[in-house]
Amino acid sequence: MDLKEIAQAKRSREYAVNMRPVLNRSALFSDESANYRDPFEPEIGDRVTIKFRTWMDNADYVFFICGSHKVPMKKAYKEGVFDYYTYTTEPLTEPIHYFFEIQTGNQRCFYNSLGVSRNLQEYNSFGIVPGFKTPDWAKGAIMYQIYTDRFCNGDTSNDVEDREYIYIGEGVRRVRDWRRYPESMDVRDFYGGDIQGIWDKLDYLQDLGVEVLYLNPIFVSPSNHKYDSQDYDYIDPHYGVIVEDGGECLPEGDNNNAHASKYIQRVVNKKNLEASNEFFARFVAEVHRRGMKIILDGVFNHCGSFNKWLDRERLYEQMEGYEKGAYISKDSPYRHFFKFNYEHGWPYNEYYDGWWGHDTLPKLCYEQSEKLEEYILYIARKWLEPPFCVDGWRLDVAADLGFSGEYNHEFWRKFRKVVKETNPEALILAEHYGNANAWLQGDQWDTLMNYDAFMEPVTWFLTGMEKHSDEYREDMYGNAQAFKDAMMHHMANFYAPSLQTAMNELSNHDHSRFLTRTNHKVGRVQELGSDAASEGVNKGVFREAVVIQMTWVGAPTLYYGDEAGLCGFTDPDNRRTYPWGEEDQGLLSFYKEAICIRKENPVLTHGSTRFLELDYQFLSYGRFSEQEQMVVVVNNGKEEKEVNIPVWEAGVPREAFMERVMLTLENGFSLGREVYHVKKGILYLKVPPICSMILRRI
Repeated sequence: MDLKEIAQAKRSREYAVNMRPVLNRSALFSDESANYRDPFEPEIGDRVTIKFRTWMDNADYVFFICGSHKVPMKKAYKEGVFDYYTYTTEPLTEPIHYFFEIQTGNQRCFYNSLGVSRNLQEYNSFGIVPGFKTPDWAKGAIMYQIYTDRFCNGDTSNDVEDREYIYIGEGVRRVRDWRRYPESMDVRDFYGGDIQGIWDKLDYLQDLGVEVLYLNPIFVSPSNHKYDSQDYDYIDPHYGVIVEDGGECLPEGDNNNAHASKYIQRVVNKKNLEASNEFFARFVAEVHRRGMKIILDGVFNHCGSFNKWLDRERLYEQMEGYEKGAYISKDSPYRHFFKFNYEHGWPYNEYYDGWWGHDTLPKLCYEQSEKLEEYILYIARKWLEPPFCVDGWRLDVAADLGFSGEYNHEFWRKFRKVVKETNPEALILAEHYGNANAWLQGDQWDTLMNYDAFMEPVTWFLTGMEKHSDEYREDMYGNAQAFKDAMMHHMANFYAPSLQTAMNELSNHDHSRFLTRTNHKVGRVQELGSDAASEGVNKGVFREAVVIQMTWVGAPTLYYGDEAGLCGFTDPDNRRTYPWGEEDQGLLSFYKEAICIRKENPVLTHGSTRFLELDYQFLSYGRFSEQEQMVVVVNNGKEEKEVNIPVWEAGVPREAFMERVMLTLENGFSLGREVYHVKKGILYLKVPPICSMILRRI
């Protein structure tokens, strides 16, 4: 070949390279949903088929990369404008982490859980843990959180009485006005809500669409929040039933709980305790008869100073059938349940470690007591077994349990083993702020209360408020890119079984009500007053939040009363009573319809999730499979917005029609159907201000 021929050949090759199609990065997609791997929750020894999507005839190679293992994927089939590549693993015996490399000519990129990247980002790989399953009933389930004292008073005979006992220096109070707002020091005030009240409202909850009840603590405890457990073995008779009443409340001037004979009779008498447990078992049976599930709150990091193991209040000291508490006697069988700092303090040794220094919340010291560990694991099993048969545990401050990280993980592995042996379909859901990846490896927790990948990003985007209403940030308000980045980053810390069961809340007992956050008032009830929580709220923004909640991956969880329009700053103001007879009927109707849409469209539970068009105060995303596609649009701004949304990225055919199944506006919502024509994969919309839409491909 002479020089001229060589030059011609070189130019020909350059021409061929330059004429290669540009790699369509927007078409690239994979995730951990059942749409892109099969089986979704493999057992040890299973082979898994993993799928990747590209634009049709656009990629030369797609590589599956797992550690040092890099293999080309097979182009398996075409569907619409996409090619689908597959790779089937060897039998899995341990967790794997993988990502993809895509090549077209001299163009190359990578794809991981954050999407397309030019650089290798192995730490954001997709992952599979063989043998890690979460309960199917919890995936995408509609959950409902109940703070029992404030939901409904179904039995007035078990109400706490004024000065029935002393709690944190003063007598407890029975609040007789159900409509009264909580006062700033609310922990010793009782409104009378109980399990009978929940039972009375099961028809209401079913009509709303609730599938799972999550109850804040209901075991014997002196506070209305009951995160200071007194007796893990029994339901508090103030929530259950009192079959043998008697004794006296404390007279003014007497602050010694050893004299609180009425309280001792009610919560130490085994007849009341056993009767309350039997009543609760019947309640759970009724919940199950209706096809619903129930989760209890487990507070195992600390107990309360009233706890029978410590007995600082000397309630059990003279009672038959109870061992001496560790506060009472150095020889107590429970002495090593707690970390005492002064060995010569008995009797009545008050020198013990409290969680965050609170002497009312003694820290449980597992490392020095095998008996304590055995007891709590017994409690974990007891409430899952007949006759109670509850369906799971929510774990309070779960990362704090124990005095070392090493032991913490060891305990939760034991806890999981006991729970799953007792009921393989029980849910283990932990309270945690921050990255919980170390606990979500398939050997400890199932999932989380989803602050990082739901409550916080949604709150910042729609309101600019911190979740306690303690701060307002203009830079976060309406910042769709920050919303996407936060969601993608924090979702990447979950394996798919955990993500699909994550508890997605807008409000709960620890943070301000979401509706209150829409008024942008910074502060708490102590400074601003109760009325300020409902001043200037925007129900249109609240409806946008609910639409996101009902269309996002995970388990939408309502905090009692949100659906009725309850407001409130952070606790205790967020613990107002449910406004029976004074509900916001418009919001209630909206919630029912939004929940119905969730249930009628399985793709909202199991489908893939992809962000589409983003802008200031505007976001859109798709929930989709190859068979079904839905698109959600949110305009949080105060002006109408014209948008072109590339719905083809969510699998909508280039020529198609989409119907609007819900429209929310600042002053209400509509289910009126409207059909839109998708042309060349683009959906053109004029979106009103403070508006959200749910659209479905027809």
